[in-house]
Amino acid sequence: MDESERIGWLAGVTGVAALGAVAAGGVARNVARRRTADRVDPFAGVDFTTLYDDPASTVTTDDGVDLAVRTVITGPPGADPTGDPELTVIFVHGFSLRLASWHFQRYELARRWTDRRIRMVFFDHRGHGRSGPAPAESCTITQLGDDIGSVIRAAAPTGPIVLVGHSMGGMALMGLARRDPALFGPQGRVSGVALVATASRGLTEVGLGEGLSNPLLDAFRLSVRRVPAVVRAGRGITRQVLEPVLVAASFGPDFYSPNAGRAVEKMIQNTPIETVVNFLGALEDHDEFMSLPILARVPSVVVCGNADRLTPLQTSMRMYGELGEDSRLVVVEGAGHMVQMETPDVVTEAIAELVDRARPAKPQPRRRWWRRRVSR
Repeated sequence: MDESERIGWLAGVTGVAALGAVAAGGVARNVARRRTADRVDPFAGVDFTTLYDDPASTVTTDDGVDLAVRTVITGPPGADPTGDPELTVIFVHGFSLRLASWHFQRYELARRWTDRRIRMVFFDHRGHGRSGPAPAESCTITQLGDDIGSVIRAAAPTGPIVLVGHSMGGMALMGLARRDPALFGPQGRVSGVALVATASRGLTEVGLGEGLSNPLLDAFRLSVRRVPAVVRAGRGITRQVLEPVLVAASFGPDFYSPNAGRAVEKMIQNTPIETVVNFLGALEDHDEFMSLPILARVPSVVVCGNADRLTPLQTSMRMYGELGEDSRLVVVEGAGHMVQMETPDVVTEAIAELVDRARPAKPQPRRRWWRRRVSR
């Protein structure tokens, strides 16, 4: 080991150790809160892994990463299974999560749409869940937008589409709009967009997002780059490092469901540390504000909990203000960042209402040019 490698190794070990010590207090507080809670878990017994029992397929992205996809088609019993659905809803999950985070929406919407043939598509981001590893250079919002395009082409090749994105998934939808605005035009296939607990920019400027710019996390990123073996070996420490930002910020202060909490914690724990750290950089650099006028071409809904400390309410208000008269704003009292699991009925209703409003983009009005009179 030369001198530069030795310095990098020491910096990595020091970074992991320091982050673990800083996180210990927050983890202890979470454990204490769970022990003192004396309430009934409303989601006790829910198995948050059953979406992986749905029909499976694999979509290979343009750069060769395999994405795990699950597809559900609703409709009355006995309906022709080969018929084209009237519409496809594609669900895009958030940072360090997986498609299972849409558990409640998958089952409730299937119950609601027994009289409609609608395709629902769920997939794991690259580096998340059961999808293939994400090369470091591909951990960008732009790439995630391109991945959604790959899923559309392979899993929903025809018919109108409603896109639903949570957290980083909502950012990926914005990335798709910037990369392929024609999808959201009068001749495009996207007919509605739901943005759930997400932001168009400024994630490091407000709420717990400020922690993404913390010098300690810079040390953690150095650890991953220089000594990934140390990071993997100290997985328990690195997990505790991220809990104050991710697990503790997942739900509102009054929410109680140990089962849902364990499910989210497990999703985070099972996301490779390298994936988490590499996408942290994407969240820091995220700025898709200029894509909002493109999204404004189609009906939309913005959903946010007013106790969301990762993507606070003001970020949703900012987006809603740019999305035009065809947008709806749903603010959930007391809910945190995992609003689709914390208050599933509210989010499900917002998606169902959006599907009812879904329609292709209206043609843009032609600009009138008035001939200026010239005085003689």
